[in-house]
Amino acid sequence: MIAGHIHNCRCMWIKMLGRKPGIVAPRAVDRHRVVLGQLLPALERSSQGIAQLLELGVDRGGKLSGFPPDVVHFMAYHVAHEGHHRGQIVMLARQLGHRLPSEVTAGLWQWSKRCKEM
Repeated sequence: MIAGHIHNCRCMWIKMLGRKPGIVAPRAVDRHRVVLGQLLPALERSSQGIAQLLELGVDRGGKLSGFPPDVVHFMAYHVAHEGHHRGQIVMLARQLGHRLPSEVTAGLWQWSKRCKEM
């Protein structure tokens, strides 16, 4: 449900800020019924849409029409929002007795390694 929420929030932002410049928002998911096989590709599509919005903001001198501060604040919002929810996922897994391997939890902070995977 949490990962579905992340995807749906991304979709909302893409729809709000990307419609006029032609960035198509992916479909939202039913976060109560979505399965992993649907969720992973959905997250990839919404990730690409957010990347397009960030590129658009950079190309427009840091401005995103419909988001008053600037593209840096837009990115900071997403880092904070998604980081919060990743922490929830790790905590819930631990509380339910499914402690994630240290490669996974430590990997959340290995941004250089994640960038090479792209």
